[in-house]
Amino acid sequence: MVSWVRGGQMLYGQWQGRFQGTNTGELLFDADREGQRAVGSAYTTDASGLPGVLVRFDLPGNVAHQTATLPTELLHPIEPRLMTLAEAATLFPGATLPTVVQLSLKVGARTMSISWTSNAGTQGTATLWPSKADKPSTYKGERGIRTWAQFKKFATSLEPDRYIFRGQSLGHRLRTAFHRTRRKDLLPYVGKDVQILHRALTAQTRHLFDLGDPRQMGAFLNLAQHHGFPTPLLDWSHSPFVAAYFAFTGDPGPANDSHKVRILMFDRKEWAARYSQLQYLTFCRPHFSLLEALAIENERALPQQALSTVTNLDDIETYIRAREADTSYRFLRVFDLLRSERETVERELRLMGITAASMFPGLEGACTELKRRLFN
Repeated sequence: MVSWVRGGQMLYGQWQGRFQGTNTGELLFDADREGQRAVGSAYTTDASGLPGVLVRFDLPGNVAHQTATLPTELLHPIEPRLMTLAEAATLFPGATLPTVVQLSLKVGARTMSISWTSNAGTQGTATLWPSKADKPSTYKGERGIRTWAQFKKFATSLEPDRYIFRGQSLGHRLRTAFHRTRRKDLLPYVGKDVQILHRALTAQTRHLFDLGDPRQMGAFLNLAQHHGFPTPLLDWSHSPFVAAYFAFTGDPGPANDSHKVRILMFDRKEWAARYSQLQYLTFCRPHFSLLEALAIENERALPQQALSTVTNLDDIETYIRAREADTSYRFLRVFDLLRSERETVERELRLMGITAASMFPGLEGACTELKRRLFN
């Protein structure tokens, strides 16, 4: 049964929500557009610790209501990998483990409804919401910190090493470069794209990265990110002043207007204390995690006092908002400063040794810094 979409929401993109039925838990649905097809994967994380279920699909993308019979794969509940049916049956005796599901999907104006039954007799339903990552940020700047002088005073009073900082354009939500593309499914990204990139860069790097080692995989993606390749990582700095450099120099608008730039501050210490930090992209629950990547072949990491976060989520801010609501704790704070102070900020950062030349060692950074000094 099919019914065609007549305007409104298509199947493409990332959808997320909770499911209930024989089991309960979280469901993440990633659909990439290939022509008029929605190709991707959907997977569940079981709240009771049983194996999750992965379903790979290739469906019409512009059909509002459709059904499909699809094979399932089992996800290890702790390790980021698939399980065979025999292994799952041994580790979880008595568990009901499906191999095929009959899905019914209905895309409405705002949500997607999914229901399913399996050949093992299990059933479930879920209401999923599309990502809001392309919407304006809902975080508002701290009212009492609106000038560079106020921010400096606040930043120097903070507990050392508790927070990480990021500078970016005002209004945009936190979103990785990978998720800013039209793609959302990380399975082909890790299984194909990163392998192609690895082969291409092997001739350019002295170190042969072992992508089977999560630390080296993180280092490889971090290196690629710093050279313009889309990754599901976000760059942060331990220094609020390095973040200020990127906030003010990353905005190409005129410096003499009343527009603002944004500096974000994230409580990494409290986040790590409350939530397990995963170093994986696939075969794992939805997460936003701190990544202490090795600085292999990455000469920019040390001067930028860099730290990355890694995620399989398109809409990071909604995820953080939900955790803040659950805990009544503010993990993320933002500071919106006047862009008209850019000349003062850059002069003071230069006195701190924070310049294009120091942030980007090499010819590019040196030329960028001299361009700013001699021509701006």
